[in-house]
Amino acid sequence: MKKKLLYMLVAPALLFFSGCEDNLDTIPEGDVITTDQKLEIYGLDPSKASAGVTGIYAQFSQYAPNEDALNRVNHHDIGFPSLMMFSDANGNDMVQEDNGYNWTTSSLEYSDRVYTSRESQIIWNNQYKIIANCNNVIAAIDPATEDPTSKYFLSQGLATRAFSYWILAQLYQFNYEGNQSKPCVPIVTDKNATSVAFEGAGRSTVEEVYELIMTDINSAVDLLTDAEAEGVVRDDKRYVSLAVAYGLRARVNLTMHKYAEAAADATSAIDKSDASPASIDDVSKPAFWTVEESNWMWGIMIAETDRVVTSQIVNWISHMGSFNYGYANFNGGRQISKKLYALIGNSDVRKGWWLDENKLSDNLTKEFAETMEDYGYAAYTQVKFAPYSNVLKTKTNSNDLPLMRIEEMYLIKAEAEAMSGGDGKTTLETFIKTYRDPDYVCSATGSEAVQEEVFNQRRIELWGEGLNWFDIMRLNKGVDRRGAGYPNATMVFNIPAGDDVLLWRLPEAEIQANPALSESDNNPSAPDPLPVPDEE
Repeated sequence: MKKKLLYMLVAPALLFFSGCEDNLDTIPEGDVITTDQKLEIYGLDPSKASAGVTGIYAQFSQYAPNEDALNRVNHHDIGFPSLMMFSDANGNDMVQEDNGYNWTTSSLEYSDRVYTSRESQIIWNNQYKIIANCNNVIAAIDPATEDPTSKYFLSQGLATRAFSYWILAQLYQFNYEGNQSKPCVPIVTDKNATSVAFEGAGRSTVEEVYELIMTDINSAVDLLTDAEAEGVVRDDKRYVSLAVAYGLRARVNLTMHKYAEAAADATSAIDKSDASPASIDDVSKPAFWTVEESNWMWGIMIAETDRVVTSQIVNWISHMGSFNYGYANFNGGRQISKKLYALIGNSDVRKGWWLDENKLSDNLTKEFAETMEDYGYAAYTQVKFAPYSNVLKTKTNSNDLPLMRIEEMYLIKAEAEAMSGGDGKTTLETFIKTYRDPDYVCSATGSEAVQEEVFNQRRIELWGEGLNWFDIMRLNKGVDRRGAGYPNATMVFNIPAGDDVLLWRLPEAEIQANPALSESDNNPSAPDPLPVPDEE
């Protein structure tokens, strides 16, 4: 029984080596890549590995990929955007109502931490399937290759594997600094996938997982440096470029509190990228819906023919969007924390990314404002994310999703410079004044105060993009929802930093399937957080 269930974790990698039929890897048109085709792709001509690489990124957006595991179609089971929604709902800043149309209620109340929850399985299965697809690509290419095209393809597997383990490491254990020896997640790579399928894999330590992450991303940077120097570049923004690889390494170094290295990598990401920050004019209206926007470095590309789109409602913007047709119309939409909104300066263009206390926004045309009124949204509802092609009330929910924007690199640079003895305050102030608020003045004094100011600017700038939870974890913060405006008193928590409920638990199915794990190897089963009195 254990061996059979364990295939869910390493199935694609195992099937690559065993020659069994593989129906997990798909290309965008929906065609299945069989094992025989894989052998041709990888064995005869490494340049054909493009199909395998495309399979990695196709895994990022899927319609109900865990239908078999969960014995039903769940409308919040949509690939990596599921994790974005769950983690944002866990935090302080994504205010939502608990009602029958909100698919993230479990994450709002932390019942997603029960290791039999749907959310627990969705996150685990999705991330390890991406890792398995990365392992397929990595296993097929000689790491000593001199061919620039092969170097490019190999870099995609390594960079995306590093990204996936970086995500997992921060969900299943507290931040790197001070927790290096604690258990993190099992490591499954191209080198051990076959043995893991039969023998299982225990939880590696935080330090071991980060060693793999850094090894992978360092190699990816080197490979992409060589590949791009030879003229081999990505076709579009769903793939990792050299600038994105530097950006990923900047994130990892920031998480590890290696601030000088994070500042250097963020600077390299800015220098190597062809992206530029969105101007005040660019974001003085709803935006953030297509990878074609000049400030996007990396994103999930969604086609109109994708099943998540033809479903009309089983997609990220259905849950998140205020202007299109979808779940948001019926669940009350997504609001910003009132406390966070109050921190935004009146001259800051981002003030208009949400309705104010009077349900108005300077960023909306008459037609957009009327749509918000028609749907009956509450004060502080987001108007940051435009509908697909700016068509109001559209049912074609084909919005792309941002995975990395150039603005984040400036914020990483500012924080990392401040924490490593540099002038991060000036970097932050210059960025905000130029691109968001011409009247902005950073009043913070001292490195930690600047870090806190950057944290707040990240909360504003990257709101709704699935990154806030990782800031909470890397900075060892708690979750304090008092005064945020949560409409349900049962959702008002003040969870202290380091509380066990902040960690996800390995799914029960994985404990049962993995011969190297037992119940005692899991994170503690924490009691549900208790509501506290709210504040005005």
